[in-house]
Amino acid sequence: MSDKRDYYEVLGVARDCDAAELKAAYRRLAMQFHPDRNPDDREAEGRFKEASEAYQVLSNAENRARYDRFGHAGPQGGGFGDMGDVFSAFSDIFGDMFGGARGGGRAQTRGADIETHLSITLLESAAGVTKEVKVRRRQPCETCGGSGAAPGTSPETCRHCSGRGQVMHAQGFLRIATTCPICRGEGKVIRKRCPTCDGSGVGYTEEKLQVGIPAGVEDGATLRLVGRGEAPAGARPGNLYVALHVEEDPRFERDGADLHTQVTVSFPQAALGDRVKVPVLTADPADEVEVPEDSEKAAEAAAGGPEAEIEIPPGTQPGDLIVMKGRGLPRVDGRGTGNLVVHVKLMVPTALTPEEEDHLRAYATAAGQRVNPERGGFFKRKKKK
Repeated sequence: MSDKRDYYEVLGVARDCDAAELKAAYRRLAMQFHPDRNPDDREAEGRFKEASEAYQVLSNAENRARYDRFGHAGPQGGGFGDMGDVFSAFSDIFGDMFGGARGGGRAQTRGADIETHLSITLLESAAGVTKEVKVRRRQPCETCGGSGAAPGTSPETCRHCSGRGQVMHAQGFLRIATTCPICRGEGKVIRKRCPTCDGSGVGYTEEKLQVGIPAGVEDGATLRLVGRGEAPAGARPGNLYVALHVEEDPRFERDGADLHTQVTVSFPQAALGDRVKVPVLTADPADEVEVPEDSEKAAEAAAGGPEAEIEIPPGTQPGDLIVMKGRGLPRVDGRGTGNLVVHVKLMVPTALTPEEEDHLRAYATAAGQRVNPERGGFFKRKKKK
């Protein structure tokens, strides 16, 4: 009788689970017990190998049917010969997350990753947008196929090192290996270079790609496009990373999904209340902002961006916050939308007309407040002219 644990028990799934549940369970266990995350932990390595073996059998419909009928004796060739086999199965799901297979693994080498930069406006960040990027990447030379040799020829095995890429030097009883000076460690030499790439085996291509940017992305975010990097001959392609820059909007300050703006009101507006206009990121039919009849004024209003009216309650204090719910930016995780926070700033006039000063002094007297006495003489006469 086999001393192996039941594969379904190993992965923690029901016997009637579907492929998606199976994959999710294996991913969770593999992430938890991966040797790179548990260095020198033999128990974790064993759990990782056990989970990988279970997934390899159950993820294959034919092997799973045999296992369901005959148990561990069913799948032919079940189990893994070494950790390289485990990492080979692991890379089918996780790719190069942990750097590929180790020691004896069969993971294919991968091309280099490349990076490009893309700028979008705050409004584009709010709505989500598809942008075109131009990518220049290396690829095998089309003329020589990446060999570096001229058409009709091929690289030859280096005679100096017999193709090993290293030569041995004896110093007394020591033998030291150094890089072959003829082939520079390649093990092959090119007698006649490709005229297109001059023997490098590398060509360049330029491609335009459409990149979908999700709504709500922040400045500094990076998008990964799998398989859009460089693809050397005989290797799977690397990835393309798009670094995003969200341009600032002078009307707002951003704090995650929330936007902050400022509105300036006078003392009478703060004391008695009023309805004032504030900038908003996008217009809403419910904003009910009056459109100027004059075409030039209408164009000026449109150039400043959309606006909405908010209520300034009587007795509003400088620094008070008025929150417009849901008028911020969408959250990238899809959990709703942020708010627009309006900061109230009080405007204090630097100069008053005689009539304004008289009214303000009357208010101060009625409120029993002390103010500077009215200036007379030359300054008073000059002010009233």
